[in-house]
Amino acid sequence: PERRRRGTRATAGMVATALDDPRGLNRKKKVKGKVNLVSGKVSKKGSKGGAAVVSVDGEPAEGTAAAAGGDKVLDMVSREKKLKRELNKRAKKFMKGDTVNTKNIKDKKTKAHVRYANVLADNAATDAALHEKWLLPSTPGAIEVEGDERTWRIKQDEIMKAVDINAARKAFDLSLPTLGPYSVDFTPNGRDLLIGGRKGHVAMIRWSDYKLVTEVQLKETVRDVKFLHNGQFFACAQRKYAYIYDNRGLEVHCLKDHTEVNRLEFLNHHFLLCTIGDQGVLRYQDTTHGKIIAQHRTKLGPCDAMRQNPTNAIIHLGHSNGTVTLWSPNMGHSLVKMLCHRGPVRSLAVDLTGRYMATCGADSQVKTWDVRMYKEVHSYYSAVPAVRVDISQRGMLGIGYGGRVQIWDQALSGPKAQAPYLNHQFRRGEIVRDFAFCPYDDAMGVGHSGGFSNLIVPGAGEPNYDSMIANPFETRNQRREQEVAQLMDKLPPEMIQLDPDGIGVVRAVPKEVQKERREKALEAEMAARRGKREANLEKTRMKGKNKTSKRYRKKQANVVDDKKLRARMLAEETKRKAAKARGEGGRATGGGAEGGGAMPGQTAGAASSAPAAPKDVSAALRRFYK
Repeated sequence: PERRRRGTRATAGMVATALDDPRGLNRKKKVKGKVNLVSGKVSKKGSKGGAAVVSVDGEPAEGTAAAAGGDKVLDMVSREKKLKRELNKRAKKFMKGDTVNTKNIKDKKTKAHVRYANVLADNAATDAALHEKWLLPSTPGAIEVEGDERTWRIKQDEIMKAVDINAARKAFDLSLPTLGPYSVDFTPNGRDLLIGGRKGHVAMIRWSDYKLVTEVQLKETVRDVKFLHNGQFFACAQRKYAYIYDNRGLEVHCLKDHTEVNRLEFLNHHFLLCTIGDQGVLRYQDTTHGKIIAQHRTKLGPCDAMRQNPTNAIIHLGHSNGTVTLWSPNMGHSLVKMLCHRGPVRSLAVDLTGRYMATCGADSQVKTWDVRMYKEVHSYYSAVPAVRVDISQRGMLGIGYGGRVQIWDQALSGPKAQAPYLNHQFRRGEIVRDFAFCPYDDAMGVGHSGGFSNLIVPGAGEPNYDSMIANPFETRNQRREQEVAQLMDKLPPEMIQLDPDGIGVVRAVPKEVQKERREKALEAEMAARRGKREANLEKTRMKGKNKTSKRYRKKQANVVDDKKLRARMLAEETKRKAAKARGEGGRATGGGAEGGGAMPGQTAGAASSAPAAPKDVSAALRRFYK
């Protein structure tokens, strides 16, 4: 009974280890021989004076090998307990609710099924915890302060001194005061950086080793820059048209259909380049075959704010009347229209999950929205109207206005944040124009009137990456394979819709159509029943008509017999002669001129064909005349 109580089974959400069955550790070995309780010695059979020291009350004697082994066992047991507690803690967040108690289930088969389902859920949670432990070893960074200190008071110089050398290299400045302000963009894997100056200077930098890949002077106004599916091609919105360049700085295409473009956006899963500008026309161009698949007139004037929703590839546009519209290439009008600000919308951003959106306007308000319900979550006030907002992979909100950049942590959901996470002020009077968080890295690139600056933001980037989706350390062969895989997995534009989960789901039929279908089905069923009833009625009427005699007569009726045929013909001839004789006899004995009277008609009354009645006819025969 004691061993049975000790060997308990692992409960729900607990990892089964050797501690759940400690009988192997506490099992007592049987000692052959006699034990002297006074001296504590055991004399074995066949041993010459050999003695073994045993424990008293389960405790080994001091200074023996058993005592040393016991210490090792205790260390192993404590270590195993610690690992088990850690694994159980990790497995709790993977449990899909509480386990079902099977004590009150009376049916044995149902109880066995429920127990098996509990075991499967426990195993799945344990496997997920193990995978998380070994495949996601990195944890996001953060700034920890003590006492009354505040994180927003910490400067970039202090952060550089606290981090390692490789992280400190990420904080640098590029002084380009005569070519700015600059626009900034990163590749989806965070490997390359692209900056474009307002006065035509465009440069591409490899982010991993800070190497300059290409640098060109376009000698024309550059409004925006954007990487395409990888770092081999990028697009520039110049003064009149939009252009596509390769990583050597050579012009590849001139997109003359895209005129006066202000903002660029690229949909990676669909290979679509989206543009919007002063004409207020949103255009979608497929970069695989070079054709424009859709262009929509917003009818809301010039637009200078455009971002995409990473979850469903819906384009969000901010307009001068304070509204934000959501667009898809499959609809000629906006899917959703939201009134977000009392003035023009300067910038907007959507988080990686596609649930929250941040907007900033000329009314000095920065607002966060729940895109699922299209409702406002929080509203923040900025001393100067913000010109740019962006959201990192970990959900940090960046706000840029004037010469200042602020980063707010946990500002999208939950309770409203009371103070920013970090605050950086440019001391030389630079005016912020654009910035972006670097994917899979704790860094932010800021483009301003004085050039480009890179800031360290601990905890902004995702520490663990999936090399099948985005690999910051990819080689040339891996990049080529990834490009082919992206082309093979390209999604058609028809799959862009507000609800991405509705693609693989059967569309629900409207209630009116369902009612009409039910009525038609009921009518068809009633008609089928009527047909069966009539068929049964015909069968009832035909009872007795399938006797042997009836069938014989039918067969005989179909047989052609000369005698019957001559007899039938003779009977018909006889009938015809008799009818003819009757007709001739009636005319001979009638009341014509020879008979001394008028011949009566075949019908009586006023419409009779008989002649008028003579004067001397009797009253009995007058009815045969007119």
